[in-house]
Amino acid sequence: MTAGTIRVLIADDQMMVREGFSVLLNAMPDIEVVGEAVNGREAVERARELAPDVVLMDIRMPEMNGIEATREIVAADSTAKVLVLTTFDLDEYVYQALRAGASGFLLKDASARQLAEGVRVVAAGEALLAPSVTRRLITEFSRLAEPPRPTASAQTAYGELTERETEVLVLIAQGLSNAEIAERLVVAESTIKTHVSRILVKLGLRDRTQAAVFAYETRLVTPG
Repeated sequence: MTAGTIRVLIADDQMMVREGFSVLLNAMPDIEVVGEAVNGREAVERARELAPDVVLMDIRMPEMNGIEATREIVAADSTAKVLVLTTFDLDEYVYQALRAGASGFLLKDASARQLAEGVRVVAAGEALLAPSVTRRLITEFSRLAEPPRPTASAQTAYGELTERETEVLVLIAQGLSNAEIAERLVVAESTIKTHVSRILVKLGLRDRTQAAVFAYETRLVTPG
């Protein structure tokens, strides 16, 4: 393994899926599959042992599902980014997984190029693989149930954001990339990256996807 190689753990109860993704990813010069897991519980254990950069996580698995596994990996303060695997792009469980701490999602029928690029994007902390699709998913499932009321700590954290940071957070939740936000606000993209970093630190969030979920759940942004 060379320096800068992205280390990936694949968690899926279907052997053909694991083997197929392993072959595709190991063919990439900058990605290495370091382990596999057949259920959520094993995924948590393997993530602890192997410290991967990215976990490809199926949702429907025996013993422990991908949502609970994601929650445990995130709670363990793992640096691993979780990329949820799903068969349908509007899967109610995907939204639950995003709330649990997943950094994004990927369709199982993704091409080799999309799979590799998805892993790279999430590993780099960009998180939103397809902003418009992720926005649609978050919006759709925000409609299905009464959004949770923001906690006192969330309200306090939100109050620490500057007016410009709040503006940037709203645009993140709307699915805009850093370049698009920079164009909208007529500032340099590097300035937006700084704002995003400060937002994540102030809110105690892992990445842009979590920021988008936060914006919906605190009702800073409403579906529609």
